[in-house]
Amino acid sequence: MNTQSHADIQWVPAMGIQLRRAGVQFDAVRVDGDRGRDIADRMARMTGGDPGPVVESGSGRRCVYFLVAPGSTAHHAWPAEATRLTSGPYRVSYIPVPALDGQTWPLGWRFPPTAPDRFVHTLLLRAALLDGSQGPPQPPELN
Repeated sequence: MNTQSHADIQWVPAMGIQLRRAGVQFDAVRVDGDRGRDIADRMARMTGGDPGPVVESGSGRRCVYFLVAPGSTAHHAWPAEATRLTSGPYRVSYIPVPALDGQTWPLGWRFPPTAPDRFVHTLLLRAALLDGSQGPPQPPELN
């Protein structure tokens, strides 16, 4: 990966993993397990391969973090499987952010950032979650 094109993204650490406070540069929506990976892939198909920055974990709950614009998840109902990581009065959340290269396991970029202020489109993410929350489509009954 060419890290030169990402040099102006100040919130991405140069090495390792750092925690970023939600509400400063971005917020996040976390979806655990294979469901999060499926939603990330669906978002990629919906956006021509560039859904915005998505971080995934390879251990534990295998969380997938969709980085969204700060404050953009408010005033919307989210499915129970989605955890909003935001900050506000009496609430502080931190989001793990890996470097673009080097040793960052168990975190990595499923889709790396492409610009400092380019994030996952919140309403598109919400639509993808709600569309799939009913499960796979059932075949029609044969009479």
